[in-house]
Amino acid sequence: MLMSEIEIIDGVAVTVNGDTLTIKGKRGSTTKTIDTRLLAVKVEGKKVTVSGASNKKLQKKAVLAEQAFGTEVRDSIHTVNEGIERKMTVVFAHFPMSIEVKGKNVIIKNIFGEKVPRNAVIVGDSKVEVKGQDVKVTGVDKYDVGQTMANIKIACKSRGQDTRVFQDGIYPAREE
Repeated sequence: MLMSEIEIIDGVAVTVNGDTLTIKGKRGSTTKTIDTRLLAVKVEGKKVTVSGASNKKLQKKAVLAEQAFGTEVRDSIHTVNEGIERKMTVVFAHFPMSIEVKGKNVIIKNIFGEKVPRNAVIVGDSKVEVKGQDVKVTGVDKYDVGQTMANIKIACKSRGQDTRVFQDGIYPAREE
């Protein structure tokens, strides 16, 4: 049975309450759900210990779950302290579209010349900023930021047109 130990960096607080793990840092906080059938998680001093279940039938799944959950916790410890930022680019050739943020929705107007605006939901505590042709998605949970980006991209999907011709949309920018 494997056991992962994850260092808690300064300025980050980690607590376990039942089947939830809460990680708080200077940029915000995030919670993770623990599958207690497969994992046992403990916080001891400046370390988080993740160990797999000792049940023989679940041992293979427990090893994989331990590795995945350990990576998720390690990433979350860094992102609650530093934050995560992803960029997207607005591309249009036929109709100039406009994007605005209202509450927990991103509203995309005039895509493909449509009269009815399209909506994309902002997940969790992510924030979306629009400046000209650039869209910036920031947050403390990389899964929430990624899902927000996916929601924006899916909301711009062309329906009923040839995608080789109508390539208008909002796409993730390349990381340099």
